[in-house]
Amino acid sequence: MFLCWANMAVKLSTLSICLGLFSAALNLIGLISPARFGTGLRKFPRSIPAGWVLTLAGTAWFIWIVHHESLADFESLKPLLFTLFVGVGLGTCFFVQDFLAVRGLSVLLLLLGKLMVDAERWAASEWRLVIAVWAYAMVLCGMWFTISPWRMRDLVYWGTANESRIRVTSAVRFAFGIFVAALGFTVF
Repeated sequence: MFLCWANMAVKLSTLSICLGLFSAALNLIGLISPARFGTGLRKFPRSIPAGWVLTLAGTAWFIWIVHHESLADFESLKPLLFTLFVGVGLGTCFFVQDFLAVRGLSVLLLLLGKLMVDAERWAASEWRLVIAVWAYAMVLCGMWFTISPWRMRDLVYWGTANESRIRVTSAVRFAFGIFVAALGFTVF
């Protein structure tokens, strides 16, 4: 099945392959070099450069979605809405720098969750529920980390407390990524 998302066709198979391989590749670093992976992950929540990139990417993606949405009664207000959204995105980068990377990632998790649910909605296989559950988990995390971003820092510190914990959690996420990619190659 195809998903027409803002003039772009996204197949569930393509999406699951890309997401699965991305997840597996990211967590492969944790398996190969857990100390370096843990150090980088611990720096992430307060990283201003990563925050700028993630927040601006989330802002651009959101504006792109709104641009291609039919808002009917609000069509004449689109230029004002775009200005407001750009202002909020840039303002966040300048004035809300504490845990900016977490907030930017949260926005991307919400938008990616929307894309995943839209893509899996009409799939014929019941395996699509793997993508749906993953998407809803990402949305819940996005909302939770937006409200209390220090919780991600605490979760990261717990997950990177020692090398064996990094290896185990990376192995679980790596295996899940391979599983999702395999679904994309075989089932979807």
